[in-house]
Order: sequence, then C-alpha cells, then structure tokens
Amino acid sequence: LEISNLSEKDILVLRLDLTDRSSHEAATNSVLKHFGKIDVLVNNGGRSQRSLFVDTNMDVYTAIMELNYLGTISLTKHVLNHMIQRKKGKIVTVSSVMGIMGAPLASGYCASKHALQGFFNSLRTELTDYPEISIINICPGPVQSKIIQNVFTENLAKSLESSGDQSHKMPTDRCVRLTLVSTANDLKEAWISDHPYLAVCYLWQYAPTWAWWLMNRMGKRRIQNFKSGVVSLQACLL
Repeated sequence: LEISNLSEKDILVLRLDLTDRSSHEAATNSVLKHFGKIDVLVNNGGRSQRSLFVDTNMDVYTAIMELNYLGTISLTKHVLNHMIQRKKGKIVTVSSVMGIMGAPLASGYCASKHALQGFFNSLRTELTDYPEISIINICPGPVQSKIIQNVFTENLAKSLESSGDQSHKMPTDRCVRLTLVSTANDLKEAWISDHPYLAVCYLWQYAPTWAWWLMNRMGKRRIQNFKSGVVSLQACLL
C-alpha cells in the first residue's frame, strides 16, 4: 500500500491450510466474491526434507505428499474450474530443480516435486481447448528463505538443529523477479538458479550418466557431512 497505487480493497489475505483440502473450495469462493475473478494462481506452499530414507518414518513421506502434492492439486482444481469458465488464466507452480533430478537426504521432497512436474505437464495436455490458460512450472535452485528452517526430518516431531549459512543462495527478490518474468512470458518451465547448480540441471537433462556419477560423489560427501553435523555448501542443492 505504501509503494503502489493499490488500495485496501485490492488486497485480500486469507489463512489457508493446504492439508485441509475440504477448505479449498470455500477459500476459492471467498476470493471470487471479493475480486470477481482469479487471473493467476501461484502455488508456492510446501516443505523440504533433510533425512536419510532408511532413518525416516513413513508418516513423514505421507505428510510431504499431503502438503506439497495433494494440497497443491486440490487448490488448483477449484481455481481451474473458474478459469475454464472464463477460458483464461495462469497457473504457476513453484516446483524445484529437485523436480528434475534426485539428491540425497531429500527423497520425499524430490518425490513430491517430481509428482508436481508430472501432474502439471499432464494437465497442460488436457487443456489444449483452452489456449489462454497457461500452465507454468518454476524450478528454483537454492534460494534464501525459511524453507530450510522448517524441513521435515526423520520423524514429524523433530526439527532441524542447524539451518546453516544461506549467503551462497540466490536472493529471494531475484528469484521472485525471474518468476514474474517467466509468468508474464508464459514459459512452460523455467529453471531459476545460479551456477554451479544450474550446470548440474543441464547435466542431469542432457548427460544423465555423468550426472549420476557426479551426484554419487557429491552425495557420499553430503551424507558424511550430515552424519557428522557439518553443513556442506557445495553439496547443498535444496
């Protein structure tokens, strides 16, 4: 309100729990009642993970998929119904570079992001009769945020003891700006990351054998550091 021409009626803030899927229709209707339409949906809710699969309880994986995947597509379903009626809109989903590769200590997180990639790439093919509805997948690399402070660990009751230094990660405002540019230009998929992480994405995409070799080497060191309580900046891809 202080830096734009917006007024209070132009802003509506609703509390939303992605895991409470029964509330998503009412939330969508509240937005429609206030603004009359929804032009853009940005799916940006989720939690990451930092734990070894062999040590992780299965309820952690259930919680990850409930939040990152099922919660996202539930909200999308209600908003998409409105966009189909209007034959117009943009659905932007913040996935991750972990949606196009694998990494140690993040098997559940990677699975949820792979699920989002597969879902929205499939959904795009179902909307060919609605060319003005855009499905946009954003795949950030490491970004400065509180996501690492709220990661899932090996059990639901345990939090991460140390989030480490984030100075090597992309500033949040730059990631947001590049996301907006991608949205404005209707890019189907955008990888938003600095090197060397972006280089690893290209390697995973075009030379997977080399990527597997590299990730095995990086993964071994990362797991050793994790077990000893040391945060590895070079190997951190979350």
